[in-house]
Amino acid sequence: MSDATEQFGFHTAVEVRWSDMDAFQHINHARMVTLLEEARIPWLFADGRPTVNLREGAVIADLHVRYRGQLRHEDSPLDVLMWVEQVRAVDFTIGYEVRPGGAPADATPSVVASTQIAAFDIGTQRLRRLTDPEREYLQRWRRD
Repeated sequence: MSDATEQFGFHTAVEVRWSDMDAFQHINHARMVTLLEEARIPWLFADGRPTVNLREGAVIADLHVRYRGQLRHEDSPLDVLMWVEQVRAVDFTIGYEVRPGGAPADATPSVVASTQIAAFDIGTQRLRRLTDPEREYLQRWRRD
């Protein structure tokens, strides 16, 4: 995982667990959604990130997952590329490309996904505006 690829997006490796597989020996859909969540944690919610406060309150407002190929346990660790597609007042959208570990960067991704995440104030049970530092950090990861 490294910020060095910022102009292209945030890369991270995510390990596939044996329990992520279904009866057909590929990663189950619900588990893929969990793996996407695990991928974004070191990028957005780690200590020292301007977006760290989102771990105190954020909700998934929308999720899309397209499968273009199978991913199996032996493809671990998965290579996940993430970037920001859109930043608005209270939410932002992340784009994802997931490839088998070791696949070339220009290989067709096995999974293409997006999540819209809204900042949420747990105390008031309302959406909250993104702070200026959060917005600036997210804007750095925009890929047009």
